[in-house]
Amino acid sequence: MPQRRLETVQELAAKAKALRRDILLQVYSAQSGHPGGSLSWIDIGVALYCHEMTVFPEDPTDPERDRFVLSKGHACPAQYALLADQGFFPKDWLTTFRQYPTRLQGHAENHYTPGVEVTTGSLGQGLPQAVGIALGLKVQQKPQRVYCVVGDGESQEGVIWEAAMAAPHHKLDNLCVFHDLNGLQIDGEVKKVMNINPVVEKWKAFGWAVKEIDGHDFPQILEALDWARTVKGQPAMICARTVKGKGVSFMENQAGWHGVAPKTEDYEKALAELAD
Repeated sequence: MPQRRLETVQELAAKAKALRRDILLQVYSAQSGHPGGSLSWIDIGVALYCHEMTVFPEDPTDPERDRFVLSKGHACPAQYALLADQGFFPKDWLTTFRQYPTRLQGHAENHYTPGVEVTTGSLGQGLPQAVGIALGLKVQQKPQRVYCVVGDGESQEGVIWEAAMAAPHHKLDNLCVFHDLNGLQIDGEVKKVMNINPVVEKWKAFGWAVKEIDGHDFPQILEALDWARTVKGQPAMICARTVKGKGVSFMENQAGWHGVAPKTEDYEKALAELAD
């Protein structure tokens, strides 16, 4: 049987707060990982895994499942938190993150981790794989949908824009992509490292149906997902304005927390902020 869906905004927000704690648990336990970008997309992930997608934790390869690809694979602590919450693997795996011989690698690996569709980590490679999966389902006339989360720093990779051309060409209306626009990457502001703006106009020019939202506002996220299902003849792009490090005050909008683990004092402070 597929998972129980969360229906209310209050339920989704409570789940997101709990999973933010699980993200921090992983990175703190390993003293390694990427907290900032994981915290920026977890609200989107909760809406997908807990409300929108059909998944089968007891049989991760069930052909009736929707597919999810985390293109920004270094932000996998959020995906691992979601998968553990859904029952794909025991929650106590989270404390083994990035620690040999863990099954939770520092970048998403499908041959190690139940529920991970494809291996990502080399930036830019997730979206092309999502396009390929969506094309395969379309050719087979299957009803399942494909969802993908792409980073904004990642969108400096040329392969992202090759995939951006391919999806509309093949009229992949079974593909819905979230662009996690938190504005920061490892070296600072995206617009200063390699400006990708104007983002919305670019996706429209490539032939996508585009909606811009606040990526931390659950009503907007859910409405955008409903909208994406109505799009016909082209893929859907949801440009989600997010905050790197969202939910932990001293991490928010700080590029320095891109790939740095909190020490004990910071970890305890963050958990206090995220307490029920």
